[in-house]
Amino acid sequence: MTVWTIAQLERNTSDGGVVVAHWRVTATETVGEDTFSASSYGTVGFTPDPTAPDFVPFDALTEADVLAWVYESVDKDSVEASLAGQIEDQKAPQTVAGTPW
Repeated sequence: MTVWTIAQLERNTSDGGVVVAHWRVTATETVGEDTFSASSYGTVGFTPDPTAPDFVPFDALTEADVLAWVYESVDKDSVEASLAGQIEDQKAPQTVAGTPW
């Protein structure tokens, strides 16, 4: 399962336009009794235009609105594929630590 969230927003105090969105994505997979997880965190910058017809005031934003903006700037499929790869590496590690004694 992969879950995208907005961790934080930065906005202009003058017009409420969002200038930075901090996003996080977490992928988990359970196999038997083991749960594997991987996550990523990033930011996307914006240049808000309060005169634009599609401008959404800060107080009216939803997480879905901001995630749609993030998906326009981030290669969502690539990020999710990277997390899936990390989980696969956890399930079948190429190296392990330990001593033979």
